[in-house]
Amino acid sequence: MYLRPTSKKKFLGIPTSDTELRDLLRAWFVISLAFAIVMNRRFSLMFGYTFILAALTVGVGFVFHELAHKLTAQRFGCFAEFRAFNNMLVLALIISFFGFIFAAPGAVMIAGPVGRRRNGLISAAGIAANLTIALLFLILFLYAPFAVVKDIGLYGFVINSWLALFNLIPFGNFDGVKVLNWNRTIYIVMVTMALMLMFLQGTLGGF
Repeated sequence: MYLRPTSKKKFLGIPTSDTELRDLLRAWFVISLAFAIVMNRRFSLMFGYTFILAALTVGVGFVFHELAHKLTAQRFGCFAEFRAFNNMLVLALIISFFGFIFAAPGAVMIAGPVGRRRNGLISAAGIAANLTIALLFLILFLYAPFAVVKDIGLYGFVINSWLALFNLIPFGNFDGVKVLNWNRTIYIVMVTMALMLMFLQGTLGGF
């Protein structure tokens, strides 16, 4: 995809554009809505409340995952911006009504010198972001004094654990393919961590 740096600006010190910000917000909203549809079926909560929880937890995981890709690519001297995949957003929304999530709302498009090692590092950065955020949400869940905050902690832990494992799928253009092609050991370590978190969430009342 050709990247046209329209309306270049900085947000929180990070180079971006109006196009990128619009795509991020659109993808954030739709993927949060899809997660809310699935979670509402399982948790029996009011949909509006579930959507807010999904927006907070999916939003943090989604934005920081893409931001990790973007910043790592920029560190290598590449031009990098997020672009939403509208067809995949529609697909994610449709599938959510059947109780499943297919989270591929878009990707950071990169223009510049990227070989196997750099591509692997850029991809691993996004997965590492979700694993880290999952652990932070777990701490929030374990030590939060209020039920609402505990809900945010649990949802954030469940969703980011799942996002990490989902992105590690070694198929197509997923991050897992690029990490595996770069470093098999790091790939195995990340998969093991994600599986451990997924196993742990079963003891906490996750999906």
